[in-house]
Amino acid sequence: MSGPRPSQSTSQRAFLGVSALLFAISATVTIVWCASMSAMGMPMPGGWTMSMAWMRMPDQTWLDATASFLAMWVAMMAAMMLPPLVPMLQRYRIAVARIGSTALGWLTAIVGVGYFFAWTVLGLAVFPVGIALAEIEMRQPALSRAVPFMVGITVMAAGLLQFTPWKARQLACCREEPRHAPPLTAGIGNAWRYGLRLGRDCILCCAGLMTILLVAGVMDLRVMAAVTLAITAERVAANGQRAAQAVGVVAVGAGVVLIARAALV
Repeated sequence: MSGPRPSQSTSQRAFLGVSALLFAISATVTIVWCASMSAMGMPMPGGWTMSMAWMRMPDQTWLDATASFLAMWVAMMAAMMLPPLVPMLQRYRIAVARIGSTALGWLTAIVGVGYFFAWTVLGLAVFPVGIALAEIEMRQPALSRAVPFMVGITVMAAGLLQFTPWKARQLACCREEPRHAPPLTAGIGNAWRYGLRLGRDCILCCAGLMTILLVAGVMDLRVMAAVTLAITAERVAANGQRAAQAVGVVAVGAGVVLIARAALV
């Protein structure tokens, strides 16, 4: 059997090289950003620290605060989601190459932009909710003391979600082309819609794990790394469902530990 044509090999190397470069840049930005803000959190009743991500400075307008959060969010999502996204983009590239597209690089880029646009919209929805909850917690010490317990409950619930048929269906959409998907054609509009659909499916599939990130430490590099590893494992493992359930076991155990720790405070 003959190998890939030279032009295909070059395109593949360029795709992997650009993906690696974007990951390195986004990961570096995220690490620097988190390190610079790690010492700026607000100690709260209950023994936990309010992340700066959910604080609007007195001299900030809502537009400034939202723009700052979205910049951080996009960099963080790029660092976390590029590893599981690359196999999905590779599947798209193979399918488009089969129908004779001559603009594979540009179409792949448009799919990627559509994918991260979906995540950006999610960030835009998450930010005001996080700000509102943070303000309530700062004004209500009794509620603030209950936060560690509620975090444990949320982490455990997210772990249990990994065992549900709903999770299995969402994971299947991210690991293989859905049977009900429209026929794939080469074109900018189709690439954009395909990227949006990938983003939508990925958000649904990652709902539980991303909830863990949001409640357990949106600026915590350890939590980010753990969630990224979990998402990537269930996408690329030979048996994705078994990997997802293994992640669920770990999450349930972590939730139990957090609940027990909260009860002792």
